[in-house]
Amino acid sequence: MRKRVIPPVVLTAALLLGATACSDGGDGGGEDRAASSPRPGGTVSRVEESAAAPAASSAPAGSPAAADNDAVDPAAQAYVDAVAAEDLDALVAAFHPDAELTDVGRRFSGHDEIRRWADNEVIGGRLTVLKNTPKSNGTTLLVRFAPGGTGGFEANYEFDVRDGRIEKLNLQYA
Repeated sequence: MRKRVIPPVVLTAALLLGATACSDGGDGGGEDRAASSPRPGGTVSRVEESAAAPAASSAPAGSPAAADNDAVDPAAQAYVDAVAAEDLDALVAAFHPDAELTDVGRRFSGHDEIRRWADNEVIGGRLTVLKNTPKSNGTTLLVRFAPGGTGGFEANYEFDVRDGRIEKLNLQYA
């Protein structure tokens, strides 16, 4: 049985509203608690991600330069969001039909094989983005993945993107 997951946009809004409410009249620590609180069934939002892994830029937070450095490639973000939402169809749709995925040496090709892999090994897990390293044709994410939502390990997810979809994804332990 899969848990009901609150959409990332709703959680981000709740975190931001909670941080504002706590910092306006509380002990002054509301923002830190909101940014570091675990999120049920899912990923780290962009707001939480920038708090967890500040940009290398010296630009102030919220400025265009800081936002560009923190932005995860949209195809990789679609993968991360699909894991958070436990949405197998959305995860598969983030890939090109002829995509290749390598999970610590095991290879999967095309939507059917990627779907079976994700259904057996990814959906129901918790993926937290720790660091984003953009590259010319995608990004590499340092993540913590907890199969079944608990425990887990750190891994590098190297995304190669073509036409806005994942062409290759290479997963390796960090």
